[in-house]
Amino acid sequence: MRANEASILQLIKNASQFSIPIYQRTYSWTTKECLQLWDDVVNAGAKDDVPSHFMGSIVYIAPTRGGTVTAPSSLLVIDGQQRLTTLTLLIAALVGFLKSLPDDQAELVEGFSPNKLLYYYLLNREEEGEKRYKLILTQTDKESLMSIVSEDALPEDHSVRVADNFKFFSDRIFGNPDVIVPLCKGLSKLMVVDVELDRNYDNPQLIFESMNSTGKELSQADLIRNFVLMGLENGAQTDLYRKYWRPMELSFGQEAYSQSFDDFMRHYLTLIAGEIPNKNAVYEAFKKYSINTKTVAAGIDSLLSDIRRYSRYFCAMALGLEPDPSLKEAFYDLRSLKVDVAYPFLLGLYDRYDNDLLEKEEFLSIVRMVESYVFRRVICSIPTNSLNKTFADFALHVRDSNGENLMDSLAVRFCTFSSYKRFPDDEEFGKNLLSVDLYSKVRTRSYCLRKLENHRRKEKIGPNEYSIEHIMPQNKDLSGPWKDDLGPDWERIHGTWLHTIGNLTLTGYNSEYSDRPFCEKRDMEGGFRSSPLKLNDGLGQVERWNEDAIKSRGEALSYLALKVWPSLEVPPEFAEINEKTSSINGNGYGIENHPYLYVESGDYVPGIRELFDSLRTEILAIDPCVTEHFLKLYVAYKADTNFVDIVPQKRGLRLSLNMKFRDLVDVKGVCRDITDVGRWGNGDVELTLSSKEEIPYVTGLIRQSFEIQMASEA
Repeated sequence: MRANEASILQLIKNASQFSIPIYQRTYSWTTKECLQLWDDVVNAGAKDDVPSHFMGSIVYIAPTRGGTVTAPSSLLVIDGQQRLTTLTLLIAALVGFLKSLPDDQAELVEGFSPNKLLYYYLLNREEEGEKRYKLILTQTDKESLMSIVSEDALPEDHSVRVADNFKFFSDRIFGNPDVIVPLCKGLSKLMVVDVELDRNYDNPQLIFESMNSTGKELSQADLIRNFVLMGLENGAQTDLYRKYWRPMELSFGQEAYSQSFDDFMRHYLTLIAGEIPNKNAVYEAFKKYSINTKTVAAGIDSLLSDIRRYSRYFCAMALGLEPDPSLKEAFYDLRSLKVDVAYPFLLGLYDRYDNDLLEKEEFLSIVRMVESYVFRRVICSIPTNSLNKTFADFALHVRDSNGENLMDSLAVRFCTFSSYKRFPDDEEFGKNLLSVDLYSKVRTRSYCLRKLENHRRKEKIGPNEYSIEHIMPQNKDLSGPWKDDLGPDWERIHGTWLHTIGNLTLTGYNSEYSDRPFCEKRDMEGGFRSSPLKLNDGLGQVERWNEDAIKSRGEALSYLALKVWPSLEVPPEFAEINEKTSSINGNGYGIENHPYLYVESGDYVPGIRELFDSLRTEILAIDPCVTEHFLKLYVAYKADTNFVDIVPQKRGLRLSLNMKFRDLVDVKGVCRDITDVGRWGNGDVELTLSSKEEIPYVTGLIRQSFEIQMASEA
């Protein structure tokens, strides 16, 4: 490695060409970073006492031997692409302005004439083709930058970032000609660390990983692409990039690639590797997976082919590129619910569907089952922190299944869920939908009303065609007619039913309706009586909009919702399976199996029963998801799995906390480390409770075990 301080203009002038390797990310600076560079350059140029301004490093791989003046070798940029590209756009904008001036005014600062700028820093005068350009970007940005430097029209599918930032600099320069002198002086003061790597001695991969461009961190996808392609010869890099990576960039599109590709890789690794990577550690998880599996041993071609295949599935589902109309509609509905955590599972399903191992109708039914599961849980206000783990487990189930009926097997799995993982039944769902504040559930209110309206309707309404209307107005200061309709208890009715499904509908006349009395909303032109929407059926026959009317409509819509978001269709044989396994799971045991607690037992201890009842009340109050299970030798309290087990004894209650002893905070030192000690119960922490006075402190210890379990599910 050779490193020197250098003027960046001198570095560009002396180099024949800088080339951005194909494994590098696309140009990603926004106007925010451009503005920072602009301010730095202009401020440095305006101050005579500032001799220089440092702007980072330019790291590149030295050219191979054999380059000549007529056939120079490119310098492959490892770090500094964003700065070089932005500076090129700034100089190109400056050239455009100086060319617009009369010849005798074009060189306002010595050394900054249009021709010198053009042929020192943008073009190689005597070269042709790509060798003519001082900077060659990657595929997405290359043609756009070349067009700007050559003063040609931008290509139709041009780089948005390149075009926007060039316009930003042009507007700044043409809009304020007085800035030209300090701008030119500032450019001449820009300094960098010029770092030249020797391919034979330096490891570009390690250096790349340790560096981020100023103001814009490398994405996980950037690091993954680099890891896969950097170690290959240029020809192999180009072939693999064009065959696999470039098609992915085109499928995602410029904006979606920068925003969604990291998410795709996280979902892909969750499916393939079986573990959910941290959002900021996707690259590390990918390295671990690719090194520790046979995938890379089978060849990088195979690895990239696999990623490319799954990226097509992701684009179909997450970006709306699915060609089949019924599947496209189902994926759109899932996106409306923001069910990103289901994508690992759905990627596995799509792979089976794509390989003719899953019929389309079965695939569609499973997607709709997921939709019902998620929406019912939202309406029933069930915590969502376990969903990523739930769907990751489903993804493993799909991957490991061998020809079984997936629809039935998944329905069976859903039916085994209890507590906060449960699939709400019709009674729970219908009851909650009737009374829940649907309007405040921002991600579901429009989705819910649209789905109800479109149920079994061939000509479906779109998401933006109608707005949400409160039949009873939101305005707390209701008019006289409204108070008369609602009756003397109008304030309670307004507070209770305002945002519920019975009082919400869709309309194209929201502004016209305003806070008008119900009879006017019903009978006016475009009113409820003449509405073409199914949601408004029956409103034309209602005389007064009061509590009974709201509840009646809400019940009707809740009944319809049971068809729109159906419950599980469990295969008949599941009843047998469930009956056979119920006794294995501990059913049939109760408090009578614990003689110190059971009143009719000869060993009954009143004080121990009172202590147990007081503690169980505190445990069950920790969270609505907590359930109690009497087993033969202990009593278990579960969220997903046991977090505390209680063994009733003659002189107290022996508790086992299902957590590592090292994770416990026990300031009173009442707990014991029972790691690798055989006891009834789960976990490495044990303590004994013998008095009610100890319950508040012990409950705090139990809560730690509960929260650790909940965090592990998140």
